[in-house]
Amino acid sequence: MPAEQAGVAAFRPDLAYEKHPRVAIRHEEFGGLAYHYGNRRLVFLKSPALVDVVEALADFPTATEALAARVPAAQAQACSAALPRLLAAEVIRVRFPES
Repeated sequence: MPAEQAGVAAFRPDLAYEKHPRVAIRHEEFGGLAYHYGNRRLVFLKSPALVDVVEALADFPTATEALAARVPAAQAQACSAALPRLLAAEVIRVRFPES
């Protein structure tokens, strides 16, 4: 089922994102564990590079720029593929400009 039909916004790499404020990340050797205190989901982040980009998303104007700046080229495709799943799990969310 496409994300739009499931009630989840589709991931767009040209948008700004941030780690959801109700998510805590615990660093591990394999990457990290992201726990959402609202929906009580535990999500495995399977590489340190993915943890780094999730924590740094708010510092960049787009997800594409965050990936380019924070993820080694060899891991970029895997991290890019993980971001839509992290959006669906509410680990990250779209960051709207402050008004």
